[in-house]
Amino acid sequence: MDAALIKSLRPGKPSELKPSDIKPSEAKLTETRPAELDPSEFLAAVVRADQPRPSRGEAEAAVHTLLAYIGEDPDREGLLDTPRRVVEAFDELYQGYHQCPAEVLDRTFGETAGYDDFVLVRDIEFTSQCEHHMMPFYGKAHIAYTPVERVVGLSKLARLTDIFARRLQTQEHLTAQIAAAIDEILKPRGVAVMIEAEHTCMSVRGVAKHGAMTFTSRFTGMFRDNPAEQARFLSMVRGPNR
Repeated sequence: MDAALIKSLRPGKPSELKPSDIKPSEAKLTETRPAELDPSEFLAAVVRADQPRPSRGEAEAAVHTLLAYIGEDPDREGLLDTPRRVVEAFDELYQGYHQCPAEVLDRTFGETAGYDDFVLVRDIEFTSQCEHHMMPFYGKAHIAYTPVERVVGLSKLARLTDIFARRLQTQEHLTAQIAAAIDEILKPRGVAVMIEAEHTCMSVRGVAKHGAMTFTSRFTGMFRDNPAEQARFLSMVRGPNR
């Protein structure tokens, strides 16, 4: 039997590295190293100006078809404007496809008086949409980074979260994208991201476990390499009363 290929976390070009190619001394490092993200996933807007897209009329017609599929009468009075409203809601819910994460972090400030500890923004509320069922998941993101000479405006971290959240997502990928963007653009000494969220695709449908929370985290640089810094970040996120 041929050895399996080690594939990246997201669809794209698979790795050509086979398990037999990994030296014993490198095995542990290979197992624990986060999968690399394609920079196009976190540095630019997803939708290009020249990208072919259905018209608004075609999108509204698709909603009309779905209403008929579930057994409704799309032409009854209460549903006459529903296709238009749904498409308008999509424009808002998925506006992150048209926004550029790199532009959000492009302005930094150098007047820090030599500040050399990490900066933490906690409890950034967000709502996103599960890419498997197109149902909402929502919760809070906690983001820290250790700057090198310059810092970014605190609101920019919240805006960055919203850009990625307003796309079809998995929580794992959302976590990785936020960390990768900050790491690549700001070049800090380290980044820590933790997200806690409830997924309606498992609280409203399926197993219907309301209140079940999912936690994901991603660490780079000093947070990845120093367990004490990870612990300090987590302690500050959880707080004495949480």
